[in-house]
Amino acid sequence: MHVVETRRLLLKLPNVTEGRSYGMPSFLLNGRFLARFRDNDTVLVLHLATISERDVLMELDPRAFFFTEHYRNYPAVLVRLAEVARPLLIDVVTDAWRHVASLPPPRPRKKPRRSRNA
Repeated sequence: MHVVETRRLLLKLPNVTEGRSYGMPSFLLNGRFLARFRDNDTVLVLHLATISERDVLMELDPRAFFFTEHYRNYPAVLVRLAEVARPLLIDVVTDAWRHVASLPPPRPRKKPRRSRNA
C-alpha cells in the first residue's frame, strides 16, 4: 500500500486529523497520537493497545511488521507499507483507531514560561 492510500485511510476515520506529535507530522485522534510516517514515508508508526498485539502482528507477517529499540517498551508497531497486504493494514489501523478512541482526552500541555530577561 502506498503512502497516499494510507494517508487517505487514516483521514477517513472519524476525528482523525493531521497534526504534530513530538514535533513530527502525525495523525492525531482527538488530540492523541495515532500514527505517523517515517523512513521517507515508507514506514508507518502505529500506536497499538498492547505490546503483545505487536508481537502477534510480527509473528503473522515479519516482513511487514517490526519495531526498533526506540519502540521496545512502547505499544507501537512499525509497518513496511510496501510489504503489508491492504486488507490487513485496514484491519490493524482500524483496531488501533478503536483503541486510541477509547482513551480519555489528553491533558493540556503547559506552555513553557518565557523569561522576563530574555
